[in-house]
Amino acid sequence: MSALDAILPVYRRSDVLIVRGDGAYLYDDSGKAYLDFAAGIAVNALGHNHPATQAALLGQASQLWHCANMYRNAPLEALAEHIVAASGFAKGVFFCSSGAEANEAAIKFIRRIMKLRGTPERYRIITIKGGFHGRTMACISASGELRAVDGYAPLLDGFDHAPFGDFEALEALVNGHTAGVMLEPVQGEGGVHVHSVEYLRALRALCDKHGLLLLLDEVQCGMGRTGTLFTYQESGIAPDLVTVAKGLGNGFPVGACLANAEVAKYLTPGCHGSTFGGNPMAMAVGLAVLKEIEKAGFLENVKRCGEEFLVGLEALVKKFPQHLKAARGKGLMLGLETHISAYSLMDTMRGNGLMSAAAGDKVVRLLPPLIITSEHIKEALMVIDKTLENWNI
Repeated sequence: MSALDAILPVYRRSDVLIVRGDGAYLYDDSGKAYLDFAAGIAVNALGHNHPATQAALLGQASQLWHCANMYRNAPLEALAEHIVAASGFAKGVFFCSSGAEANEAAIKFIRRIMKLRGTPERYRIITIKGGFHGRTMACISASGELRAVDGYAPLLDGFDHAPFGDFEALEALVNGHTAGVMLEPVQGEGGVHVHSVEYLRALRALCDKHGLLLLLDEVQCGMGRTGTLFTYQESGIAPDLVTVAKGLGNGFPVGACLANAEVAKYLTPGCHGSTFGGNPMAMAVGLAVLKEIEKAGFLENVKRCGEEFLVGLEALVKKFPQHLKAARGKGLMLGLETHISAYSLMDTMRGNGLMSAAAGDKVVRLLPPLIITSEHIKEALMVIDKTLENWNI
């Protein structure tokens, strides 16, 4: 049996053996370099081998790897204080090891709050079609996305799905059983669709009107990816719950569920937990990532590079209308909608030295590290141009 045969085949894994990374680049076992515009699917926010996260991890590794949540640990308290303050709305945070875990926690918290308020009949959560919230049973039930749920019926009850961007349709789903609304401010797996500032503001007003909790899943779009630390901050709204993961750890597994004071008052010892949540290693790395993102000029670079990249992609759409349909997104979370197979385009670009990620069969996601420069963007655009110029699949 080969090494690959020992791994369950649940991923569409390419035959490239990655052995190291440096900045915005990955290198395979032959020494070939790839410009990494997938970034571990929006995970490596600071790129590869970043000195700040490397120092944080190695420094903590020499002191304490794990500490059960029966005790305090300093890195946990430091990151909690920092991220709660940076959120602008939260009273507290629950740490875990992934985005799916964070979303599971948030879903549970919504149900718990409604029960403790004396309205247990309010347990349903409205989500958005095309959304993606993770691979657990609750998360795929919340998503309702066909690829994620195939073979796993019956799904969990308690979720109603509204069309993307249709506020009136969402409002019509609200009834006496509704507890909250859950959505990604920018859909990732669903094709890089951006909810407008106006939509988010209207949603906040709707939740206030009906006593609903607003849960924003920023697992992919958060941690600076769209040009603000949290995407919701651009809209000026205050959510009730926000989940983050991916970029927070720059590759080290960590997730978080941030909650406002109203939510926090219903959470008591024993109501939830995570064995590895809040471990000192993850907390040290997360704090280092946050401090880097908050440095002067960092988020301005994300916005500037995002705008430059989107303009370049739009020019390619005009140049190759037979292959490309549209470019869209926010900050450095961009999508290239295709007329051709996104998987084939992604595979061919990888052969030409550019890593990307698919979002279904017709959208290529471009999720570079947030540390990129204009030169990296020019290199990426050149590879895409070259790939399409010679397209013969």
